[in-house]
Amino acid sequence: MGYWLMKSEPSEFSIDDLRNEARRTTHWDGIRNYQARNMMRDEMQKGDLVLFYHSNCDPPGVVGIAEVVREAYPDHTAFDPDDKHYDPKSDPDAPRWFMVDVRYRKKLRRCIPLHELKAHSQGKLQGFPLLRKGNRLSIMPVTKAQWDFIVGLE
Repeated sequence: MGYWLMKSEPSEFSIDDLRNEARRTTHWDGIRNYQARNMMRDEMQKGDLVLFYHSNCDPPGVVGIAEVVREAYPDHTAFDPDDKHYDPKSDPDAPRWFMVDVRYRKKLRRCIPLHELKAHSQGKLQGFPLLRKGNRLSIMPVTKAQWDFIVGLE
């Protein structure tokens, strides 16, 4: 089983939005970074767990847990000229962008804010990609030890 952190701006799509989806499941579309795409396409597997992270808000932090329920498949929003994630260079016969489906598992009892995670950057969360200066990826791997520590902060 793999562990991941996926960022979403709550004004765009929040943990509550995921909980309110039909079957509490949605596709995770709009990834337009090759490194994040590669992790999603090549490494994410059905059954992997996800820390749902609210970004670009006050405070940013881990707010819930989701599960990957469908492995990577072409991101149809790249082919739709009316979609904000449209990519005119993406071809349905040779897709450039992919997405996975995620299902809501739970909302944490509290947001675990970024500043609290940073307080452990020299200890249990040393090397955690989210805490690396300049890391702006919306998807990143989490080790089992990091996962257990973060979930234990709840």
